Amino acid sequence: MAVLSVDLAFRRWSDLGLVVMDRALPPQLPNPLETALALPLRPIFTSLSKPPIHCEILCWNEAGLAPGPVDANILAGRLNHLCGVHGIRVMMLDGPQAWKSSHNGLEHARVSERQLNTAAKTGLPGMVKPITYRPFAEFCLDVYDALCQRGWRRLATREQPGTAQDRVLVESYPYAAWKSLGIKPLPSKRRAKVSDLAEAFGSLRALVPLTVNRPPNHDQLQAIVGGLPGLALEEGNAAGAKIVGNPPQREEGHWREGFIVLPVPPSPSSGFRWLH
Repeated sequence: MAVLSVDLAFRRWSDLGLVVMDRALPPQLPNPLETALALPLRPIFTSLSKPPIHCEILCWNEAGLAPGPVDANILAGRLNHLCGVHGIRVMMLDGPQAWKSSHNGLEHARVSERQLNTAAKTGLPGMVKPITYRPFAEFCLDVYDALCQRGWRRLATREQPGTAQDRVLVESYPYAAWKSLGIKPLPSKRRAKVSDLAEAFGSLRALVPLTVNRPPNHDQLQAIVGGLPGLALEEGNAAGAKIVGNPPQREEGHWREGFIVLPVPPSPSSGFRWLH
C-alpha cells in the first residue's frame, strides 16, 4: 500500500515536494542522510512492529514543460499517471481544496482552518486572507478539480477513505502535522537553515521509523510529514489520523469546506526501540 504526498507549489515545477510513501522494505543500503548529517539512527524492530515507512523522494525537472508557473491541469495529469504506475489510491495535497461555506458561522475561514488556526484563510469564493494567498489558493482548487475530472474524489467521511476502487484526495497541513506529532514545526522555506532540516528530520525519525532514498529538501520534508496520515487511512487505521473540519460539499456551484487530516504520535506500545 502506497500513498503519494505532494507539497504543492505553483511558481516553479522544481518547488513541488513529491514523495511516494509505503511500508515495503527497501534494499539495505546506507542512508545518504545519515552519512551527510551524521544521524546514526537505525531502528531495531520486534516481531510485533510494522516495517519502517519508506519514502521515495521524486524530483521533476522542467524538461519538456512550458516555462513559467505550473499548469494545474498538466500537474493533475502527471500526478494521476504517477499514481496509476504505483497503484496509489490515496493522495495527500498540501493546499486548500475548497472555499468556505456561507453557512459555517465563520466570517473569513473554513471550519478546518479555524480549528487549526492556519496562517492563511480561504473565505467565500474569490476571497482569501491575506490577499496575496489568492493565486496559490485558486491554483490548489484547480488541481483538486482537475484530479476529480480524472476519477478522484475529495475525502468525504471520517470513517474510512472509501472502497478499494475509490481514489481519494486528502488535504494535509504540514505546519500543524509537526505540532500534532509534538515536534517543533519546520521554519518557513525562506528562513530554514540546513541545521533546521537536520533537526526536524532527526526528531521525526526518532518518533516514526523512516527511510529515504535521498536527503529531503524543505518541500520534500514537508511532504513527508504531511503524508503520514495518508498511510493510516490507506491501512484502515482510524487511530493513526486526526481528521479536522467539515466534509466537503457543493454549494452554489462551488466546493466548500473539506477535511484537513493530521498524523498522531505512535502509541508507546507500537513495538520498536532505537539503537543510537
